[in-house]
Amino acid sequence: MSAVGGAAWREALDRLGVLVGEWVVEADFTDPDRVDPDVPAGRSVFAWDLDGRFLVQRTRIPVAGAPDSMAVIAVDPGSGAYTYHYFDSRGVVRTYAMSFDGEEWTLLRETADFSPLSFRQRFVGRVGDGAIRGVWEQAKAESAPWERDFGLVYRRSGR
Repeated sequence: MSAVGGAAWREALDRLGVLVGEWVVEADFTDPDRVDPDVPAGRSVFAWDLDGRFLVQRTRIPVAGAPDSMAVIAVDPGSGAYTYHYFDSRGVVRTYAMSFDGEEWTLLRETADFSPLSFRQRFVGRVGDGAIRGVWEQAKAESAPWERDFGLVYRRSGR
């Protein structure tokens, strides 16, 4: 791989390595402290692409009405800052500011991008013990408080 960015870029890419692989994705729409057994599990795969310069996440959800998705995680070559570019089977395209320190993963969308912004949205997850436990939240207005939308647990797959 030829040099694109500096040390901050390389360190930011290296941190993402913990995400690489296949994950079972379980959602919960009711109780923030458990996974709903009535919602079938999905599958998410994180893999490097374009000579390891981008991390691509592909997610398949076997639930009617739930979109399959793809995201491309990019790292700014100068600052090491992350951007999460999201696309799904509904045709939705969104861009999230992302932070990741190897343990806490945050996605944040507070401004309109390719789609109107009728609500602010964020995901906060913790990585550890072969799982990522997180929650999607939304706020209906700029100054409104965050409200839980649904929980997600990614469990590292044995495949």
